[in-house]
Amino acid sequence: MKDITVAELFAGVGGFRIGLEKASTCFRTIWANQWEPGKKVQYAFDCYDKHFGPSLTNSNEDIAIAKKDCPAVDLLVGGFPCQDYSVAHSGGAKGIEGKKGVLWWYINDIISERKPDYVLLENVDRLLKSPAKQRGRDFAIILRCLYDQGYYAEWRVINAAEYGYPQRRRRIFIFAARKTTKWYSAVIKSADESVRSVMYKTGFFADQFKVRGNDIVHEFDLKTKADGNDYIDLVDISNNFKAEFENTGLMLNGRVYTSTTTPYPHKQKTLADIVESDGVDDKYFLGDNLAKWEYMKGAKKIERTAANGHSYTFSEGPIAFPDPLDRPSRTMLTSESSTNRSTHIIADPKTGKFRFLTPVECERLNGFPDNWTDTGMPEKFRYFCMGNALVVPLITRMGKQLLKITKEK
Repeated sequence: MKDITVAELFAGVGGFRIGLEKASTCFRTIWANQWEPGKKVQYAFDCYDKHFGPSLTNSNEDIAIAKKDCPAVDLLVGGFPCQDYSVAHSGGAKGIEGKKGVLWWYINDIISERKPDYVLLENVDRLLKSPAKQRGRDFAIILRCLYDQGYYAEWRVINAAEYGYPQRRRRIFIFAARKTTKWYSAVIKSADESVRSVMYKTGFFADQFKVRGNDIVHEFDLKTKADGNDYIDLVDISNNFKAEFENTGLMLNGRVYTSTTTPYPHKQKTLADIVESDGVDDKYFLGDNLAKWEYMKGAKKIERTAANGHSYTFSEGPIAFPDPLDRPSRTMLTSESSTNRSTHIIADPKTGKFRFLTPVECERLNGFPDNWTDTGMPEKFRYFCMGNALVVPLITRMGKQLLKITKEK
């Protein structure tokens, strides 16, 4: 097969690239950008560059500056932060500018300039309900942008544990294809027969991430109809959007179809499958300070007083202590290994004593090779990188689907 050229945005330590290259050597990343705002030392980029460089094609600049250097590619990928994507007319001009959430607009600029055949993006699943005061508006803006740029789009919320991986990590993936591709023509043909069949059988996510579909498919438009109803432009969506996105859906010619789906059962991997069983360094053990952890992990109700004098009860439920080894782990956060209730604590298989997960175990939870982040960065930042990373094997599965699509091209 011909090479599939790739540009990787918000590259982190290379999760998209590792996943795609595991799917096939046809994927050739020719440009990547990684920049950590406010960090004097760019540890994530240094890790990426060590494994895939050093090369002038690995960019370590703010994306606002670096976007002009992104080359034309077949596939644009990236895991971008969830922000507020409200928009407004810019100073009376016809253009539209983002007032917040500027990172999406840089992606949109690159799509507009380079026109990749395919786009594959990852984000936290709350994007579907963001912002809290106008549920779904931000995602609607992204879909409308893709429509305006001439793309068809699909999305799926995927929990890695439900597809056989050892972490309950739920993320939304967005796939878009230009209307000039053969894939788009195939989608149109399938949609003419049944939109539901695209969602559950013939669409981008349907083969690698099989689901049971809900009988109800909700529909609405993100474009102006002939009778002048619905949304005129991005500003209109930003100001007036009212609809709900479910965990599965597609946008075809500006019309949205969305439904709730459930994965078919998979044999689950567990924390025990990734734990180092031959013993770990003493520094990972809690020692005698168990009472503090028991309190943090336990249920509690605390009477508090707000700044305005209002009294209220702060409450939170319990978290398992220690984390059970016979189940997939909870979602790993960037604060992993710090002293807070979200940090995983396990009973060491060899000693039975309570300890933190090691950096290698965290890499395994996301499907990275052992010691991938052992590139000279502080251990604290190794945990931070994994808390930000995606689950690599999910990208490998998507890469296999992309191979099927590009073979037609």
